[in-house]
Amino acid sequence: MEMYHSVPLPTPEEMATWDHATIEDFGLRQEVLMENAGLGAFGVLEETIGSVDGLTALVVAGPGNNGGDAFCVARHLANAGAQVLVLHTARKKEYRGAAAANLRLAQKMDILLEYLAPGHSILELTHEYGEPDIVVDGLFGTGLSGALRDYAQEWIEELNAFSGSAFVLALDIPSGLSGLTGEPCPVAIMADTTVTFEAAKLGLAMPGAAEYTGDVHVCGIGIPEFIKHSTPATSAMLTDGVLELLPSPHPEMHKGTAGHVLVLGGSTGLTGAPHLAALGALRAGAGMVTVGCPAGLAHEVKACNPDIMTLPLGSGTNWNEGMAQDLAPHMERYTAVLVGPGMGRDERVLEFLTALAGLDLPPVVLDADALFWLAKKPELAKLFQCAKIVTPHPGEAARLLGKTGEDIQSVRLASAQALAAAVDGTAVLKGAGTVIALPDSRAFVSPFAVSNLAVAGSGDVLAGLIASLLARGLEPEDAACLGVYWHGLAGDLLSADFPARGNTASEIAHALPRALKETVDA
Repeated sequence: MEMYHSVPLPTPEEMATWDHATIEDFGLRQEVLMENAGLGAFGVLEETIGSVDGLTALVVAGPGNNGGDAFCVARHLANAGAQVLVLHTARKKEYRGAAAANLRLAQKMDILLEYLAPGHSILELTHEYGEPDIVVDGLFGTGLSGALRDYAQEWIEELNAFSGSAFVLALDIPSGLSGLTGEPCPVAIMADTTVTFEAAKLGLAMPGAAEYTGDVHVCGIGIPEFIKHSTPATSAMLTDGVLELLPSPHPEMHKGTAGHVLVLGGSTGLTGAPHLAALGALRAGAGMVTVGCPAGLAHEVKACNPDIMTLPLGSGTNWNEGMAQDLAPHMERYTAVLVGPGMGRDERVLEFLTALAGLDLPPVVLDADALFWLAKKPELAKLFQCAKIVTPHPGEAARLLGKTGEDIQSVRLASAQALAAAVDGTAVLKGAGTVIALPDSRAFVSPFAVSNLAVAGSGDVLAGLIASLLARGLEPEDAACLGVYWHGLAGDLLSADFPARGNTASEIAHALPRALKETVDA
């Protein structure tokens, strides 16, 4: 997966490395970076709300460089005719470097400056000035970790009291939000717009962060591209560029050259799951799709869709170890295998999976009930010697890692990376902002958070879609990234057709070709 199919999402530590290399190695002064940040943020503010002439602005400047950015924005606000009050949380003599330089410039412009000491109230300090039209949040930066002190929490809650009446602009990240996890610590500024510098920080891409960030704008501050390329961020956000990975059709192709997916799944009452997975694979362009299932269920699967072939296994309606040997002579037909949809929780499924892992297999996607049994027998994942992708939702991920769903959601990126390491393969942690983690710790985040994808069977369609891309020759990391993005596009398309939800999983599958066409044609 090439990084040009995505945009970087640096951690606070990675961003600090870029800053240091730019200043110390490249020789660009910190004052220049800070001026670019402040001027860029002010530009976004004016583009969003129009002229600030005559408006009142409350600027809160924390210690360090985030405070320096705030002083810089305050200067540009005052220069444009706004009445500005700056509350600074460090004493003037405590500011250093570029932050101190911008403080001195604010003083030279006679901008009102008040020291906000721990335990003092923002509302009391600003009472005589009246409610502001604009609030600029430069209190804390991206490096925040751990719970805020009580007085800092009170400041944030006081600033949030202006939300609704004032336009709130956050610099780099809303204060109180973790730049790594996107979680509040435990409170955070509720911004209307966040201007983040040089690159969106990883925490801004995590589920729930949008509740605090409002609209996010990325403002370049002058860090050279070669520095970002020489020490690349571990994580990145997927973009439309990932669609370039899709194999192009050619006139001479036939069904045998477009990939053959084998879906292994289904049990009594759960034959819809492998059908939906097969439908996802077909709609993603697989030349052929076969569902392998217990012989007693094959007629149910076949009745759902004549486009799907079936491979009856055994003689009853339950999985068993012997079915793996029944499969062995047929395995060379298939270019990818999806294991798990609707397979069930009968103990004999584990026996089948253990035997299956010993076969000579093409790339495999492990989903649904296969993941349930993987959690019961963790060593099973590494018995599959082929390339593999696991596609858990947060509950399945929690079982696999021995944690709670809440634990998984609070550190989604780290959870996906732990899954990839545990299975020695690619992990797709589903949900809003799906995370794809690779065995080398790199990770990609989906930009989609679409409620229309939150329907039963949606994950089966995604697993089939990814299996289809594997069958067509993509590497596991590429198939996972492209599959997740394409699935998100389909959900986005359906959100317009079904604004109050109501779509089904099969409609997600059927939307795949149209979603791709509309995106490519746009």
